[in-house]
Amino acid sequence: MCMSMAPQEAIDGAVPDDLTAFQTHLLAVVADMEGKHGLAIKQEMEEEYGQEVYHGRLYPNLDTLCDKGLVGKGVIDRRTNSYTITTKGQRVLVDYVAWLESRSGD
Repeated sequence: MCMSMAPQEAIDGAVPDDLTAFQTHLLAVVADMEGKHGLAIKQEMEEEYGQEVYHGRLYPNLDTLCDKGLVGKGVIDRRTNSYTITTKGQRVLVDYVAWLESRSGD
């Protein structure tokens, strides 16, 4: 079960309001693993979740992040792509973290 992210207006409009929690987490992992291939990202997500992340879940979500302009996809070879966060993706993460901090009550 994936939860929707915070409403767009709650974080200054930079975050698409239809990102799932999985997509948001995936965006953060891509940012941390700049330029890595999908399998390395998959392995990191599996470590984070403590369970297998199936290709049928990972790659469609990476494609969605690419379609939204949050992640860029490069080609390493015929079968391997690399993923990098875009400037827009970085803004989304910064705004999301700011929104989380505002909700923490500190």
